[in-house]
Formats: sequence, C-alpha cells, structure tokens
Amino acid sequence: MNTPIPAPNASHSDVLHLDALLTADELALREKVRDFVDVRIRPNIAVWYEDAVFPVEIAAELGALGLLGMHLSGYGCPGRSAVEYGIAAMELEAGDSGLRTFVSVQGSLAMSAIHKWGTEGQKNRYLPGMAQGRIIGCFGLTEPTAGSDPSAMATFARRDGTDWVINGAKRWIGMASIAHVAVIWAQTDDGVRGFLVPTDTPGFSAVPIDAKLSMRASIQCDVHLEDVRLPDEALLPGARGLRGPFSCLNEARFGIVWGVMGAARDSYEAALAYSLERLQFGKPLASYQITQQKLVNMLMEIQKGTLLAIHTGRMKDAGTLTAEAISLGKLNNCREAIGICREARSILGGNGITLDHSPLRHANNLESVRTYEGTDEVHTLILGNHITGIRAFH
Repeated sequence: MNTPIPAPNASHSDVLHLDALLTADELALREKVRDFVDVRIRPNIAVWYEDAVFPVEIAAELGALGLLGMHLSGYGCPGRSAVEYGIAAMELEAGDSGLRTFVSVQGSLAMSAIHKWGTEGQKNRYLPGMAQGRIIGCFGLTEPTAGSDPSAMATFARRDGTDWVINGAKRWIGMASIAHVAVIWAQTDDGVRGFLVPTDTPGFSAVPIDAKLSMRASIQCDVHLEDVRLPDEALLPGARGLRGPFSCLNEARFGIVWGVMGAARDSYEAALAYSLERLQFGKPLASYQITQQKLVNMLMEIQKGTLLAIHTGRMKDAGTLTAEAISLGKLNNCREAIGICREARSILGGNGITLDHSPLRHANNLESVRTYEGTDEVHTLILGNHITGIRAFH
C-alpha cells in the first residue's frame, strides 16, 4: 500500500511563527503584493527572462498598487512604513529580482534622491508622476572604472555661465534607456554634486547591456554624457559630497535585505514541492535523509534572514537603524539567499536548469544583487572598520 504524499504546508515552514511579528495591515499588504506576483509575474517571468524583456507597462501597475516610493511621504507618495516597503520587496523578489530592482531604482534611488535633496519645485515636478509610474527615473553613480570606489568617479560637471556642462560615462545604470529623468552624480570644483538630467537632453545617451547571464528581465545600461548642458535649477541643492548618493544607496540596501529572502523562500518552496512529488527508487525525494537535511538548512537560514529583515525594518521605523546594521543585513542575507537557491536547484536535479523552475533563475539574479549596492567585500570592510576602528579599504 502506497503512503499518501503530503502537500507542502506553508505554516510548517514558519517554525518561528514570524507572521506573529507582523500587524494585520502588514499581512494584508503582503497578500496584496503576493497576489499581484501570482497573477502578473509568475505566469510571464520565464518568457521575460529568456527573451530579456522588461515589461515597461508594469511600471504603472506597480504605481497603482502604491509600491513606487512607498516609504516616502508627500508629493503623491504612499507614505508607508519601512517594514511595509520591505514586505513588498520580499514578495516582488519572490517573483523575480529584476522586477524588485525596478521598484528599488525608482523609489529607493531616484525618488529618494529628489525627496531628500531636491527643491520644492523639483519634488512637485517629478515625484507625483514617479509614484504613479508615469515618469521613470534612473540613478547614475557607478562608472566603468569606478564601481566600489565612487570617490574615483571621472564624470565632471563644470560651470559655464549660469549653466552646468557634464561630461562622462556611467555603467550598470538600471532603467536608463527607458527613463525620463536621470539622477547623475558628478565631480565639480565644489566636490560631488547631484543633477536631474531629462534623458532627452542633447548629449545624453543610454545603451542597454544585452549580453547578461543575470537580471535578464531587467534593464541595465551604459550611459554617456557628452557636453550635456543643464540650467542651474537642475542641481540637487541639498546634496554635497558622497553623503548624497550614499544616503540613497542605504535605502536600496535596506530593500535588498528583505528582497533576497523572497527569492530564497520561493526557491525553497519550489524544491520542497518538487521533493514531495518526484519519485526516486520508488520513494519521494523528500523521504531521503540528505534531502531533508538540505530542506532544513534552507529553512533555518530563511527564518533567520527574515527575522533579521523584520528587526532592521522596526529599527528603521524607529529611527535607530545604522549604516553598519544595513551592511550586516545585506551581506548576510545575500550570501545565504544565493546558497539557498543553489541548494534548491540541486534537489531539482537536471530539471532545475530549465526555466520551468525558479531556483537557478533566482541564483543567477542574485549574482547581480550580491554585487550591486556594495559587494560582499565592501560590506565586510564596512563592518570590519566598525568593529576594529581601522579602515582597511586601501
């Protein structure tokens, strides 16, 4: 007599009862975003990924859900909490890192830069449309020869009368080829400053980087600025030095702490479901000790990483979250998430290398997520400096 194969039970995977740490409103938001992912992203993501397509129309849909600049207040922004933003990032990345990245670039980087450092006129001009997804923004910091060391950026903005003229290049700039406005960081005679550059300005060009093995359902670009002339009102007056872009990077890093746990959870759930159905040597894969060990190890790290994310979210809402805590979260959760996705793929065997299953797609995407907004090495050095008082960057 065959023993019935049990179905996966979601409550069995929340051993620590982490849902009890979330409010009714937070759980309702999670269900709303999860439903959107189930209906809009999951049925399409394999094709988008294989064809290297970012569905531009999804920007307005995400805006209608209140997910763009959702942690910002005023100017048409949703004004939700840090925890709510984190929950949305987690659910979106359970669908695909590329879709979560769009929300991060739009809200945590471009919109945050304007919200933190812009004039009232700049905020009123851009933020309402960006919150709706009608105006798309990008964030130009990284350069071909200045990735982890933005202080070495070569892009320069010089004064010419009352105007600014920018020359330089940026690389790996998300959404730049479809953006309406670019936040460009450049050296000046007065240090690093930020500028709002309409992408139809003469001399601005953005070329998508097509030959990618990761983040294929997203857009990253090479940006070139050749004698880009801007009026003085294009300057973000509140941002001086690297504190300006770094404050935005920390907003994005916070979202990553949450988001990558979504990719990890989706991979774990895919592996668990597969292991209960797939028969080997007459028994389900889930009945073997090695498979159970893999599933348990994955679950432990997802539970710990999610608890870490919730804690950092509560700290952020309380105004006590530090840059070092964000680095710890980004370093730990990215490292564990990519390991979980790879382990999940191993349970799927050869079938796991196809786009019929999510874990290897997630693992490939996380190679990018692990790299942008600070590599493992950079966050290790940030934490090393914090605990020893010694800067080891040089």
